Amino acid sequence: MERLIAIIGPTAVGKTKVSIDLAKMLNTEIISGDSMLVYRHMDIGTAKPTIAERNGISHHMVDILDPTQEFSVADFQEIAGKHITDINLRGKLPILAGGTGLYIKSLLEGYQFNPASASAEFREKYELLAAKMGNEYVHRLLANVDPDNASRLHPNDIRRIIRALEVYHCSGSAFQQSKEVTDDSQLIYDALVIGLTMDRSLLYQRINKRVELMIAQGLVNEVEQLLRAGVPATAQAMKGIGYKEIISYLKGDVDLPTATDKIKQATRHFAKRQLTWYRKMKYIVWFDVGRFSCYDDMLESFYKCIAGNFCIKSK
Repeated sequence: MERLIAIIGPTAVGKTKVSIDLAKMLNTEIISGDSMLVYRHMDIGTAKPTIAERNGISHHMVDILDPTQEFSVADFQEIAGKHITDINLRGKLPILAGGTGLYIKSLLEGYQFNPASASAEFREKYELLAAKMGNEYVHRLLANVDPDNASRLHPNDIRRIIRALEVYHCSGSAFQQSKEVTDDSQLIYDALVIGLTMDRSLLYQRINKRVELMIAQGLVNEVEQLLRAGVPATAQAMKGIGYKEIISYLKGDVDLPTATDKIKQATRHFAKRQLTWYRKMKYIVWFDVGRFSCYDDMLESFYKCIAGNFCIKSK
């Protein structure tokens, strides 16, 4: 089996820095598991690591698409899988950093995507459900199984909501056949999945500060430039948290402080949904980052965990 390290956890918990520092220690490369980092010119709102922050480490699945292009979980699984194979063939132990819950889960557990299984009957069922119960109801159904996609889709974007449910249905059927994955025995990789967590109130403080920093760094200007470049406000990429709220501000629907507060709130809710999603992944080895006396001690603990799992000579 191909080897893989995954560093996951809620947004703003510190996955990016940990992944880069571990990659430096292990002389390896990083594969991003974040569905928004694939887009070029969307740097501030996605908290994309800068070239300097990447510290010379090769990053894959970053800046590979224009913001007008759509990107699915099946696309991610296919491309990320090729990078995992390539890095293993070069004798390195890849680090998957992220990210988007369904994307990570589908990759680790080898969901089988079958486009042919999409049916008019499935779409009609949910179109009728939306007509009867309302678009918000169907949107909540999506949020229950794929919170990442749901956070990017407006409740009235019923076509994309149903399409996302359809994709999950195609992958979820294979998942249900093998029942819930409760350990690493059914992962398709020889993977160590490290989860970072911290006290909820501290995490929320970090989220709020990160959003304020994004505004200070020029998120409004970034969105303006994307719109001027011809990226429609309806593009999948522009539905991401931070972008849709700034678009509302630029349209005059809200003032900037209100838009900023909405970004903070949406990001906090997203982090909560991420933690709920990760609870389904019983094979995660969790670390509370607040329990370490300093960052270096935490990093050393992660390294020892990796070294023990993959029989790497300790430093």
